[in-house]
Amino acid sequence: MKNILVIGFSTRNAVCSGCRAGYNMFAIDAFCDQDMLKCANAAKKLETQGRFNSKGIEPALLTEMINTFGVDFDAIIPASGFETLELPESRFPVLHNNPSAMRQVSDKSRFSELLESIGMPHPRTYSRPELQNAPFPLMVKPACAGGGIFNRVLYSPEELDDYMLFLENAQIPLKKEDMVFQDYLTGTPASVSVISTQDKACTVAVNEQLIGVPWLTKLPFAYCGNVTPIITPYANQMKNIAEELIYQLGLIGSTGVDFLITDSGPVVIEVNARFQGSMDTVELATGTNLFGEHMEAFEGNIKQERTRKPVYRQYAARAVMYADQRRVVTEHAMEGIIAKKTADIPNRGDVIGENEPVTSVISTGDTRKKVMSEIEQSVMFIRQRLNVD
Repeated sequence: MKNILVIGFSTRNAVCSGCRAGYNMFAIDAFCDQDMLKCANAAKKLETQGRFNSKGIEPALLTEMINTFGVDFDAIIPASGFETLELPESRFPVLHNNPSAMRQVSDKSRFSELLESIGMPHPRTYSRPELQNAPFPLMVKPACAGGGIFNRVLYSPEELDDYMLFLENAQIPLKKEDMVFQDYLTGTPASVSVISTQDKACTVAVNEQLIGVPWLTKLPFAYCGNVTPIITPYANQMKNIAEELIYQLGLIGSTGVDFLITDSGPVVIEVNARFQGSMDTVELATGTNLFGEHMEAFEGNIKQERTRKPVYRQYAARAVMYADQRRVVTEHAMEGIIAKKTADIPNRGDVIGENEPVTSVISTGDTRKKVMSEIEQSVMFIRQRLNVD
């Protein structure tokens, strides 16, 4: 395989990793960040009108965009937001997992039922009729959306109407039946990055998740990046749970399992059967190439060292910085972004909406404290440049 097309709302990490692995990379992407475009042989911009929901994008439109490349693709890889992608009219193979398994892990309601059936720790999930007698507070979230942007805490059944009004005002086409209601748990967000074949699932890294960090976003549960590794006495337990879960699901390739480390131990939150946001930090901390390993896994191969515990050579962090209000990426702002170690670099003139990601800041070092200190200083510098204009 040589010519690979990645389709997703954000494809930069997969495209650049694939480029480093020696593939000819192409992309259909909603952002077309500068660094992605440098790594891709060619890319097409996916027009979303600000709605990041692949259900509203017709497969025929994607097939038409694919054909405009004029390239014989050896494989098409679904990325963020397109995990259940099916292209019946495309003549190129789509490298994805079993559609039934994908629907099960992509729908948080069905996934919760699966975890319950196999006895894995997870937040209890409630149906709408059960809300009146449920123990509040509860977490409400869309059943088929990621990133935590629309997650909220409800302290009473009556607050659900306020939440739905918020979504309506934000022009988010979600209804009450699209929501999942779960016990609201507190703890440290974490994830396990796994590479798997049909016969084996092996952990690559155990990561900390940055969720709702105040100096990165105003959204309380928005995904803000990762730190790899996370040092916790529960690392081995999470590793074992993640490997068993991925094996039972029959997932292949690069997959992530999200956890919340509570006072009573880790609980499973969700599975991301695609390249994860932690891809940058995992590769930097371990020295591996996840895209290459993903492709090998679909051939049935896993590196021999994956049978042992993960090995880290340094700490790595990626922080996603969100706009505090509507901003335009001016020349002055761009100078600030490229002056620091950044990824997901926007283009001059891009309009960034309130609570939308601006860029990602990267840091590596020998301690978590050092990498997070460097990132916070870089974010403050970039935000100052962005806010001056």
